[in-house]
Amino acid sequence: MKICSQIIAVFCTAAVALTSAGVTASAEPASAMRDMTTMELVREMGLGINLGNTYESCGDWIAQWGDGTPESYETAWGSPVITQEMIQGYADAGFHTLRVPVAWSNLMGDNYTISSAYLGAVQEVVDWALDSDLHVIVNLHYDGGWLANFPTDKENCMTKYKRIWTQICDAFADYGDYLVFESQNEELGWDTLWNRWGGTTGKEESYALVNEINQTFVDIVRSSGGNNPERHLLISGYGTDVDLTCDSLFQMPQDPAGRCAVSVHYYTPSDFAILEEDASWGTMRSTWGTDADFTQLNHYMDMLKTTFVDKGIPVIIGEYGCPKKNKDADSVRLFLSSVCEAAYSREMCPVLWDVTDLHYNRSTCQMNDSVLQENFRNIREKYQPETPAAGDVNQDGACNLADAVLLQKYLLNQMNLTEKQASVADVQADGTVNGLDLVTLRAML
Repeated sequence: MKICSQIIAVFCTAAVALTSAGVTASAEPASAMRDMTTMELVREMGLGINLGNTYESCGDWIAQWGDGTPESYETAWGSPVITQEMIQGYADAGFHTLRVPVAWSNLMGDNYTISSAYLGAVQEVVDWALDSDLHVIVNLHYDGGWLANFPTDKENCMTKYKRIWTQICDAFADYGDYLVFESQNEELGWDTLWNRWGGTTGKEESYALVNEINQTFVDIVRSSGGNNPERHLLISGYGTDVDLTCDSLFQMPQDPAGRCAVSVHYYTPSDFAILEEDASWGTMRSTWGTDADFTQLNHYMDMLKTTFVDKGIPVIIGEYGCPKKNKDADSVRLFLSSVCEAAYSREMCPVLWDVTDLHYNRSTCQMNDSVLQENFRNIREKYQPETPAAGDVNQDGACNLADAVLLQKYLLNQMNLTEKQASVADVQADGTVNGLDLVTLRAML
């Protein structure tokens, strides 16, 4: 007891000196890399939304008819120029993650050099999102479709792929763990090598190429500078298809940091979630919500949980959604809410696919459907991990000397706290973590 008293006395002396050195309890500095697993990060990412049809817009006609600025691409598919107010609006609407799809070939120079102006435009949006306490996912999106040439022009495609990710890593090297890199969108997997409906010929070859590209991505990031050796990474599944990604031939990359999650997309059933009118391959459905629909949804979400989550591999549903044209409004709301809940309740992060004014109005900076927004809020509250008691910094269910030790280390800049740890370390509940919290914690022991 005498030794403990002496230790606590030292804490209190240090606390007086550190009282004025408090930081906001809700978030770490943008450059911080915290001591947390990717599974913990994914839970912290909550519910997400895509900044769709914006920086991933592409096409020769934009280069031909545009004015050669990033804004000409940014607005080519219907988006207004993105503002800080729009980004803050996502956070105000209750989202905790913003996925930013990017076509990096836009305005690209010789030797696959990314345009500094285009990179700057993306970087500005990332900065705004981080300022709004949003997690951010930055990817390499469809990008004009050049990745389809991997099977026939592997050397050139791999050179371009490596050049793109090397430059992205350099640009964002010092960003903290609120920024996640995603290896690719939906393009990893090639019908020219293997058609899932035509037998098994070429299947192993196609999966092997997917696995090789994802491994290359991890190797590039881990060998780059700044915080990238520890950055949390999102690995594109095979075509981001649930069935195909859960196939045993799909392998997560070897990662020395052990900080990888897997990405899949969910647009099932496609006749409801994709079609706006009848097509040669299917008849459009305007409604969703039968017992069979829920059975199918739970089947796929259970498959993801069993294959990945239960084995310690986090899952992010990088896109899920449906159009609203020719759809029953209640069915749209039910589908989106149900997919969100099915994923979030299984400890996965669902990221809503959204384009200009579909679900989020970029003019008013608010959600178009207040009922859907309320549904999302209820899902968050229903499945949010329980908050530990005030002072239980190490979250072991008890408030004791070990918590004081951790808080002391944090105040001396010897370690970082997760967002949840910071919230309970703020014993005084004044929005900052400082020496007074340590004094108060000592009095609680």
